[in-house]
Amino acid sequence: MKTPRTTIWVAAAAAAALFLSACTAGASDPEGTQKDSMTIAFTAEPVNLDFTSTSGVAIPEALMDNVYESLVRVDGEGRIQPALAEEWDISEDRRTYTFRLQEGVTFSNGADFTAEDVKFSYERVQNEWKNPLKAKMDLVDSIEVVDDHTVKIALERPSNMWLYSLTTLVGAIFDTEGTTDLANEAIGTGPFAIEQFTRGQSIDYVARDDYWGDAPAVKKVQFKYFTDAVAASNALKSGEIDVISNLQAPELAGEFQSDEYQIVSGTTNGEVVLSMNNADGIFKDKAAREAVMHAIDRKAVLDTAWAGYGELIGSMVPPTDPYYEDLTGVWTYDPAKAKQKVEEAGIEGEEFAFAVPNLPYAQAISQIVSAQLEEVGLKAKVETQEFPAVWLDKTFTEHDYDMSVINHAEPRDILTVFSADYYIGYDDSTIKPIAEKADRGTEAEYIAGMKTIARTITEDAASNFLFLFPNLVVAKSDVKGVPANRVSDAFRIADLSWN
Repeated sequence: MKTPRTTIWVAAAAAAALFLSACTAGASDPEGTQKDSMTIAFTAEPVNLDFTSTSGVAIPEALMDNVYESLVRVDGEGRIQPALAEEWDISEDRRTYTFRLQEGVTFSNGADFTAEDVKFSYERVQNEWKNPLKAKMDLVDSIEVVDDHTVKIALERPSNMWLYSLTTLVGAIFDTEGTTDLANEAIGTGPFAIEQFTRGQSIDYVARDDYWGDAPAVKKVQFKYFTDAVAASNALKSGEIDVISNLQAPELAGEFQSDEYQIVSGTTNGEVVLSMNNADGIFKDKAAREAVMHAIDRKAVLDTAWAGYGELIGSMVPPTDPYYEDLTGVWTYDPAKAKQKVEEAGIEGEEFAFAVPNLPYAQAISQIVSAQLEEVGLKAKVETQEFPAVWLDKTFTEHDYDMSVINHAEPRDILTVFSADYYIGYDDSTIKPIAEKADRGTEAEYIAGMKTIARTITEDAASNFLFLFPNLVVAKSDVKGVPANRVSDAFRIADLSWN
């Protein structure tokens, strides 16, 4: 069996799940007698449960590896491993994948999992999904059901990325009869079923007794959503929750330096992007975007807005990806050059719309960024937008904005984010042929091509890549398996347990 090189994207998810496991027991049970439940704090809640039509990491974070599963997954070392497929073969021309499926697997509604569900799910990505990530499945040419437990998938051409893409949300397997109300009901083969979804507040999971794999150690898990970091911190102190999945006010970390808690700081694959509308408005002019690139002191943004936690990267590629290159030196902080570019673009004092989601990191960043832009003659009109509902509708879908700031946490999403129809509106005509050639080439050719793409996007001043978002977890001290890194959009909870 041949598997292409991948990142450790899901490693962090699994680790995050582990660390979370231990945390919840304390919150739900102050006496320490009950060890079968856990409550975990998150920031960005899902607007619904349908990631086939709704973008953003919040939904797959809650559902992938917990409710929905794919044919393959990524382990803690970044290697692709079997999941619903127990093994697979790749043809000599690298175009045809034959998957042999696990037997005895059922969906949470009792239906059997078969090769028909694979064909149905992946053809549905191509034909019915609205999420832009559906493009990852475009190169599938045909899907053949060989028998109930064997499926053959042929690609239009060889691809270095396709099998890895199956470890993400586009690889999720749905029951052929289980997609009538995806926004409210999630039916999957995973270790948990959703017991209750309270929009804007929480998701309650219950472990499945009939799960085909190893039984989860924690029987009941709740994801509880807080837009306010102080409120989440207070909830941990009071015992209302057991884990803060990613502390949204790093300055509060010092409050948990005691034997009662553990603090883990690591990395993620979340690029915090100061995005600019390349297709319309003030930043359609490259000179205007170049002004922004020189106007922003990214180190000051990181230190001031996020207490120095995180890492400067300079591109849409995290260091855990094989084609990472440090591009922080491409655009240097130079207010004098920024002012020259403002004059060149003829935009001094011109007001533009800065759409900022009401998330702690975005709010903190918008203040210092606005101040730095004002120093060079750019006037940002900050509009705080409720996330996800308003931001996803107005900024992401309608493209009604000039500038925004968001943490793009989906794995290996550079080609999705910087495509012509995405909300940034980047002209991808130059990078498209490079991407296609790299994907069908050797591993070395793939890495070289993706490096060229990342550098091209950065040099085009398509957006300002502020920093790599840190993984800053705070948990009760008896939580087992706290992860150092989180490099997946899934938050796996099946491995959680208490000490």
